[in-house]
Amino acid sequence: MADIETARKEFQRIDADGDGFITAAEFKTALAQEGDWNVTESVAEVIIRIRDLNGDKLLSFDEFWAHLSK
Repeated sequence: MADIETARKEFQRIDADGDGFITAAEFKTALAQEGDWNVTESVAEVIIRIRDLNGDKLLSFDEFWAHLSK
């Protein structure tokens, strides 16, 4: 299980525009920065959709944390 403060820092790093939500584009960029160049925006959209609990196509911190704390 992840530490919530570490998770919050990671969330903020991925949330490039600081609006409190991670988009598929931000997620794809973050993965690319970590060296995973194989993730397309379409793949990132699917990953977000799987973790998106309210269906808004965005990942809030609560949704991000819910996935990490499983």
